[in-house]
Amino acid sequence: MSHGFDAMRGIPPGILLIKKIRGRNWSLKTYRYVVLFITFIAYACYHASRKPSSIVKSVLYPETPTVKAWPLGEVFVREELGNGGNVTGRSKYRGWAPFNGPDGTSKLGEIDVAFLACYSMGMYVAGHLGDTLDLRLFLTAGMIGSGIFVGLFGMGYFWNVHVFGFYLAMQMVAGLFQATGWPSVVAVIGNWFGKRKRGLIMGVWNAHTSVGNISGSLLAASVLDLGWGWSFIVPGGLIVLGGILVFLFLAAYPEDVGFPCPNDPAGAVETVTPNDVESQSRSSSVGSGTKRSVGLVQACLIPGVIPFALCLFFSKLVAYTFLYWLPFYLSQTEIGGEYVSVKSAGNLSTLFDVGGIVGGILAGYISDKLNARAITAASFMYAAIPSMLAYRSYGGLSHTVNIVLMMIAGLFVNGPYALITTAVSADLGTHSSLRGDSRALATVTAIIDGTGSLGAALGPLLTGFLSTKGWDAVFLMLMAGALIAGLLLSRLVVDEITEKAAKRITLSDAQQGCRDPATQPLLTNKK
Repeated sequence: MSHGFDAMRGIPPGILLIKKIRGRNWSLKTYRYVVLFITFIAYACYHASRKPSSIVKSVLYPETPTVKAWPLGEVFVREELGNGGNVTGRSKYRGWAPFNGPDGTSKLGEIDVAFLACYSMGMYVAGHLGDTLDLRLFLTAGMIGSGIFVGLFGMGYFWNVHVFGFYLAMQMVAGLFQATGWPSVVAVIGNWFGKRKRGLIMGVWNAHTSVGNISGSLLAASVLDLGWGWSFIVPGGLIVLGGILVFLFLAAYPEDVGFPCPNDPAGAVETVTPNDVESQSRSSSVGSGTKRSVGLVQACLIPGVIPFALCLFFSKLVAYTFLYWLPFYLSQTEIGGEYVSVKSAGNLSTLFDVGGIVGGILAGYISDKLNARAITAASFMYAAIPSMLAYRSYGGLSHTVNIVLMMIAGLFVNGPYALITTAVSADLGTHSSLRGDSRALATVTAIIDGTGSLGAALGPLLTGFLSTKGWDAVFLMLMAGALIAGLLLSRLVVDEITEKAAKRITLSDAQQGCRDPATQPLLTNKK
């Protein structure tokens, strides 16, 4: 099957049209910029299409007044809207069956869990398919399919559907299509960029997650007054447009446009600057077409895949607990002698993601400089423990202290999460044990992130139970998760330290040999 799809591969139609108009091919640097831009837009669209459900929850089950998302409203609001809030109060939104009953929150929670479960399970299959099929076509199909089923969820409003099974099924199928995104975009980036600066590049590139979350929230909130169905249809249409952009302009493989793969031992992609695709099309198509996909078992045997996958399980458990529960925690915690509103808590919680963006870039840069992914990831996870303890202990002193400690916690919590899901996955997917004759980027990414997504589903679920016993129990769970995540990388950390020590000893011996007086006559005679 893979050979058939390899035969169908070629220059994307949009690039082919531009090449005909310009009369020559793009340079390698231009292709890399285009690939970074398109994959950034693609995954931002994926995240934007996941946000409507969180925005619409208060409309489907209007237990609390509905407010517009930041930056459309004020950042800090001390008092909640009461019954006098005639614009956004409960009088406007009466809920939507079957979610407006006493078990409404349970049904909404079941939809979230079903989505995450299908997403994590679908990730393993999607990763293998991504390495077997053409990544451009596979990513296009995943984005258009996601858009269709996100939109169908919203069509329940216009079709007046009140059957819980309909909404559950739409979310489950959407979760399966959403699983195509992450393995595909990481594989594309891994195909185009070598290992030298991969950590920094992917650290910056990983900001698409936050951009997508913010964009999705604003889009869904902006059309909410027209009917909650539009909050799904508009982001769904956005990801469909993103899929068309991918189909037209994404060159998923350097070989398809005349460049050798940077992970090919025989290829030096940094030095190749052809002016014409045809000059290398024959060798490129042969090289890419003869590569075979790697199975799940073989990918799991690549050194480092299992430890990093398990580490991400606990890392995502911590990160997603903050993602789903931080606004609620802020609204239930006294800060500077007062309680902030639900609206203010949601606005305030976005600063955790700001710290996470900085953490992802910093972790990527440090890991590139040290050439030590495991040491960097483990160090960040260990540093997350005192940062979370400090946030829990002193975050209530004032708004300023809370913001600073929240951003520091976000930096250390999201830093290793971003590093493992991007640079580490790409490194392992091009591991030397594959000898350049196999495609494993998407498969390895799926194994690591799929395992992590299971932790992402477990963390918020456990928090729902532990929060009834007090928030100290929740933070204890989070700190234990960070500790376990760091410990799971212990063997890889020791290997990296040993390797660096051996290199240092070898270099020291070489320098000592040059200064050894016994070698001076030989050097003199040689002159």
